[in-house]
Amino acid sequence: TISSPELFMAVAADRTKHIKLGTGVISLPYHHPFMVANRMVQLDHMTHGRVMLGVGPGALPGDAYMLGIDPTTQRQRMDESFGLVLRLMTETEPITYKSDWFELREAMLQLRPYTKPHMPISVASVQSPAGVALAGKYGASVLTITRPRDPGAPESDLAALWDVAEESAAEHNKVVNRDDWRLVIPVHIAETRKEAIEQARIGAGRYQGEYFEHTMGRDPVIDGPQEKIIEAMIDNGSWIIGDPDDCIAGIRKLEERSGGFGGFMVQTIDWAQREQVLHSFELLARYVMPQFQGSTLSTAASNQWAYEHQEILSAGRVQAINRAKSDYATRT
Repeated sequence: TISSPELFMAVAADRTKHIKLGTGVISLPYHHPFMVANRMVQLDHMTHGRVMLGVGPGALPGDAYMLGIDPTTQRQRMDESFGLVLRLMTETEPITYKSDWFELREAMLQLRPYTKPHMPISVASVQSPAGVALAGKYGASVLTITRPRDPGAPESDLAALWDVAEESAAEHNKVVNRDDWRLVIPVHIAETRKEAIEQARIGAGRYQGEYFEHTMGRDPVIDGPQEKIIEAMIDNGSWIIGDPDDCIAGIRKLEERSGGFGGFMVQTIDWAQREQVLHSFELLARYVMPQFQGSTLSTAASNQWAYEHQEILSAGRVQAINRAKSDYATRT
């Protein structure tokens, strides 16, 4: 667990130059909005605009329990806090606001955001439509867990979720863009499907069985040993584990289910050995990413053109060879 994404990002920023750094999700009901805005604006300056803020209501019931927060109030608190975080980052006049769980008295940030009007901000969406509705209300981007964490829950209707975002945006005179919609799913790939499954089998089984089922009390995925969980999660679309072609096919399926999205976010859980995880990233970058970034379009089009013109091209090549032979034979 990373208790403070901001501390983690500050260290990572010092060791990198170009990569953008995201918080994951800061659970807004657990923090005063003034401090959230202050910390993120400071990071925005320290990184010269390389930070992204993700927000959510808080998905783990244990956190809310320890803080004495009623879980039924978390989404309302998130809405309230999110609106003020945005106001603090964009308004120049002092803000006074009194809530039943925090207060602002003539509050204003000492630093304005480095990124104008503010750093990229995304709202997390897991099972309920609350996240996408809130994103639409404020014109923010969306991070969607592609499948509910509870195996007993039905498959997320991604297309319907986006409809909610657009309806909410229209209601509040905002605009949401599919290009800013990111879908999140655990991924591990290797040279072959068999290798990928065997590399992740034990770690993935323990992750699901020991954490979600034992610690979190979720219903079991299967009635059997942990090492058999991986096949079930692949089959139901919860995880993408296989070779690069399997990953490409999995992303294409998400495109069909959602109607289109802008970003694919890999949830990394280190199921396999470190070098195997790094190799998975390498395969993603080398074989999967180019399929969706347009960098191979011309290559594929050229290959298809050559295939369709084989007869003409081959005839020309043969004629050229024959002409060369003839010219040589008749040389003086």
